Amino acid sequence: MNSKNVIIIGAGVAGLTAGIYLQRSGFTVTILEQHTIPGGLSTSWSRKGYFFEGGMHWLTGSSPKLALNRIWHEVGALKDNNPVYNRDPVYTLIDGDKRIHLYRDVNKLEQHFITVSPEDKKAVKKLCSDIRSFTHVHLPVGDISGLKTKRHTRPSLGELCAMAPAGLRFSALTKQSYADYVSQFRNTGIQHLLHSAIGSRYNALSLIYTLASFASGDCGYPEGGSLRMAQNMADTFTSLGGKIRFRTKVDKIEVENNSSKGVTADGTFIPADKIIITQDTRQAVDTLFSPPLDEKWVNKMRRTIVSEQNMFLCMGIRADLSNYPRAPVIPLDTPFEAGGLSFNEIRINNYADYKGYAPAGCTTLTCLLLGSSYDWWKARKADGSYREQKEELMQRFISMLEKCIPEIKGNIEVTDIATPCTYERYTGSFEGSWMSVWRPGEPSFTLPAKSQTIAGVYFAGERSMMPGGLPIAVWAGRRTAQVLCRDTKTEFIAPGY
Repeated sequence: MNSKNVIIIGAGVAGLTAGIYLQRSGFTVTILEQHTIPGGLSTSWSRKGYFFEGGMHWLTGSSPKLALNRIWHEVGALKDNNPVYNRDPVYTLIDGDKRIHLYRDVNKLEQHFITVSPEDKKAVKKLCSDIRSFTHVHLPVGDISGLKTKRHTRPSLGELCAMAPAGLRFSALTKQSYADYVSQFRNTGIQHLLHSAIGSRYNALSLIYTLASFASGDCGYPEGGSLRMAQNMADTFTSLGGKIRFRTKVDKIEVENNSSKGVTADGTFIPADKIIITQDTRQAVDTLFSPPLDEKWVNKMRRTIVSEQNMFLCMGIRADLSNYPRAPVIPLDTPFEAGGLSFNEIRINNYADYKGYAPAGCTTLTCLLLGSSYDWWKARKADGSYREQKEELMQRFISMLEKCIPEIKGNIEVTDIATPCTYERYTGSFEGSWMSVWRPGEPSFTLPAKSQTIAGVYFAGERSMMPGGLPIAVWAGRRTAQVLCRDTKTEFIAPGY
């Protein structure tokens, strides 16, 4: 067969997925990765014995009941070395002596919320009804049309029928804002708890789908987090004969007569028959092509993409905080200002019970502050105050948190902050973002798997379908591998596990 030499740009989840399937299908695949480790935006790192989970807080498709779970096993992401842990409650609001829990079990959640706030009974019933409607909704996994394979994958009729009831609420929830949906509750504690779930810039469906995924028994956390999962995938890829070149930044896609010829990386030309770009598509179309890629879908993407960003605050605490919830939500009397944004509640990730995340008797704490802060931090880079502003932010954050968790006072051994500029530096993502914001009233989208004007150029990544995230990354990598197999009349190999 011809066209078997493939270069993949990026060793994130999508790149590793595409590489694994293509290597199994007889291609010769080399992944070029600018970082020193695999995983891309699904990343983690260590400081002085403390492990900071900077990329994954739950994994959609972690439930063995879902077809997506089989895909995670096919690409080696889930193995015996990273069993999945499902925490319950998912989040717990702490307000003095008051506790409000966000349970996975919908019946338990309904009873608890009504007990906490009887005046919100109608709103609670509506919330739980919506959650139940979407409990069977998940990303359907199927093959592209025209694919040659001995092991076809397609959603069953029963699977699709089970998702049908959600259609009655789909349109209304996509049009309603997250904030409006939460505002139906009178109890401010419940409002804070729900606001902390994923970020209030989204539509209401984003909240309901997330809560329904928890309720279905999905969205667990694999032991070892992002780093172990990514390394599992990288090991699977290299065991099949694939090659990863780390510390290799691709500068340009080389094009001749509307056909790709290879890439230039760190000043060196590397030929390839086919190229798969898994670096953030929004960024790649402007930076990897000269001139920037000009196609109808690309221009639409440039106009419509709203990027999700975060500030990631980490602390290593010389204290055992296992008496606190694993994901406490703390309402604030005075809004916390950070990166040009204002927060009325914060959600902490408490890893006290997670093996290997801190030295014995110690605890790792992290906090995600979601919102569009890239421009603010980029300006701090420009005026030279970036490092100073990070230090000031951490000190204010510590002072605030000490009032809620007094055990941390005087016991902080290490701190770290990642801003959108940090993620941009290490991954080349657009504005340091890791997914797209699905705003109320806007349609979802699915991006093409290949260029319409340049032969041999393919795309995959979490940006491929709204809103993004890990399940979309593995779906996109698999889809693009299938498209390339179909284009080259190659059998797609997807063995069992």
